[in-house]
Amino acid sequence: MSTAPTTGWRRPAPTAEQLRADLWIGLAVTVLALFELTLARSTGAFVLGPPPSLAEQLWWTVATTAPLAVRRRWPAAVAVVVSIAFVAGQARAVPLSQLPSGALFAALYTLGAWGTDRRVAGRLRMGIIATMFGWLGLSLALRAEQLSAEAFAGAAGPVPPVLAAVINGVLYNVLFFVFAYYSGQTAWVAARRRHELREQAEELRRSQAQARERAVIAERVRIARELHDVVAHHVSVMGVQAAAARRVLDRDPDKARTALTAIEETARTSVDELRRMLGVLRDPHVGSGPDDTPADTAGLDQVAALVDRAREAGLRVELGVYGEPAALPRSVSQAAYRIVQEAVTNVVKHASAASLDVRIRYLARDLEVDVTDDGRGGAPGPGGLGLIGMRERVTAHGGELEAGPRAGGGFRVRARIPLGVEAVGRAA
Repeated sequence: MSTAPTTGWRRPAPTAEQLRADLWIGLAVTVLALFELTLARSTGAFVLGPPPSLAEQLWWTVATTAPLAVRRRWPAAVAVVVSIAFVAGQARAVPLSQLPSGALFAALYTLGAWGTDRRVAGRLRMGIIATMFGWLGLSLALRAEQLSAEAFAGAAGPVPPVLAAVINGVLYNVLFFVFAYYSGQTAWVAARRRHELREQAEELRRSQAQARERAVIAERVRIARELHDVVAHHVSVMGVQAAAARRVLDRDPDKARTALTAIEETARTSVDELRRMLGVLRDPHVGSGPDDTPADTAGLDQVAALVDRAREAGLRVELGVYGEPAALPRSVSQAAYRIVQEAVTNVVKHASAASLDVRIRYLARDLEVDVTDDGRGGAPGPGGLGLIGMRERVTAHGGELEAGPRAGGGFRVRARIPLGVEAVGRAA
């Protein structure tokens, strides 16, 4: 019967409803105990010896049972009072029987189940139990003369009657107190586990709320990235082509017509991609992961068209593919295309460059895209959404991104995306 380990948890105080229930139970037990005392007096069977006066019998009966009315409010005090009253009533030969014994059991159980200081509750229960067994030994010694052979004239068992009586009394008390102690301890442990389950459920709810919040943020980031990739490139190209058409409209109508045709085609492509993207965003089965955009048809096979549009904007563009082209996962091909698209868009919009070099390298374990220009270069701005989007795409696949001015002038964007299974670990 060891006490439970001391923990930082304290059982919450009883509720008002529980306190009211204790009050009614205490009153009911007291009334029944008084009724039981009346029956015992009526039988005249005073096992403990001649009883005291009626007033004293009533006093010890009430003192043993009435404290149960506040057992959960002050469990330690109730256990001590009930124990003292129980021993005193027996010492005074009050005919206490089942209900006072039940009150002692309830007091010990409540102290184990509701005691706030677990160390004090454990020691106090052990002290009460030890006291009860001490009183049992003392009472047996005091009544030794009553345990004569004449008292067991009808005994027929193999065990000596006096020894049998002692063993029976000790065994009953052992079972009684062990069960009282264990049931109270079990009730306290069950309450603590219920508390832990509630805490875990609350933590789970908080985690789910945070996960939903992160999912919303991730979806907003994905929408922002898709909008930027789709709109910024095409609008930038249309702006450059419109400026070119305006400059040559009077002196070279054919070139102006070509530029306007390119603007028209770029606008149609932009509208088609916007419709595709909106369809993806409206699809509840499409997530925000790198592989969860099945409706996005952009890929490395469209880089040539992207380069052609840059040429139409007036740039000298070189496109080189190195290594043995391999079948790429859709998400990798799409990410590589979007990185090239964003790099080309930045060159068209900001670099004031004359030439552009796009290289795609199929390496043993990686795909590398390398976009350089001969523009004015300069460090990227801290709030540039394009570079942020490129870095997010590369990071989602466990890759690496380099973006910055070149030593000889111009700007360079180089991304390396793993193709093998190690990409998963690097992304994580």
